[in-house]
Amino acid sequence: MINSYTNITSTPGGFRKLICKDSLLTLFNCKQDSRYQDIWSHHNYILYVLEGRKIWHTAHRSYDLREGTCVFVKKGGAIVEQFFDTDFCFFLFFIPDDFICDVLNKRSRPVPRVWGETEPIIAVESSATIMTYFQSMYPYFIDGNEPDPSLLELKFRELVMALADQRNEALLSYFCALMNEPQIVSVQRVMEQNFCFNLRLEEFARLSSRSLSAFKRDFEKLYGISPGKWLMEKRLSHSLHLLTNMGRNVAEAAFESGFESYSHFSRSFRKRFGHPPTAMKQLAIMNVTASVA
Repeated sequence: MINSYTNITSTPGGFRKLICKDSLLTLFNCKQDSRYQDIWSHHNYILYVLEGRKIWHTAHRSYDLREGTCVFVKKGGAIVEQFFDTDFCFFLFFIPDDFICDVLNKRSRPVPRVWGETEPIIAVESSATIMTYFQSMYPYFIDGNEPDPSLLELKFRELVMALADQRNEALLSYFCALMNEPQIVSVQRVMEQNFCFNLRLEEFARLSSRSLSAFKRDFEKLYGISPGKWLMEKRLSHSLHLLTNMGRNVAEAAFESGFESYSHFSRSFRKRFGHPPTAMKQLAIMNVTASVA
């Protein structure tokens, strides 16, 4: 998978980007590449769509992002589906966990404590405050001059403050989790929301803010098995669901379940379920046909 943050920072040209302190990055872009891209990021990001359409596919649901949409995307993976009938123009702000926590801990008013499960992508209301913020950022992209890093940092702080003031329960719940969540819970959240993406264990560890050895230790404490075995079982169960309930073909099920190759998927699937994926797909079709008849 492509690490979108690393890819952007290491690729010259193509779009206007502003970087502060090696971790805060914002860009303005209208470039499109292939129809589907599997991406991940070890930083959260905020995306505001100016024009066009893309669909972010996650483990449990899809998010259709169009003109005027603003979302907060939690660090992790996604399959992005692109449409080429119009350019996709957007603002993108990468914001690390520790920066969010630092800003919120320095607020004059504490962040309201809200607890609950949150989706990988959280909708942000396009309020007057948020719209005015993005309008204020536009001149920095069309002006050839680089803003002072301290000014850019202030603009990032302003964005986080504005989001916290929205009283968005889902977003506040995630912010509370970042500031107060037990480390073992963060491992569970990362795994449950990203198991179907072709990420290496080192990348899951990075998403969990751990070394690889600490990640493996905490994972086995939480689940009682190794992360490799757990991932294989989750991905195979997900692929079976896609084949038999969601109408995916074998290649799509393999790709959307995080398998690196069709051959690896087919071998693993047959070993787990006793039949090749093509046979399970055909059986599901026959069952549907029989029930209709």
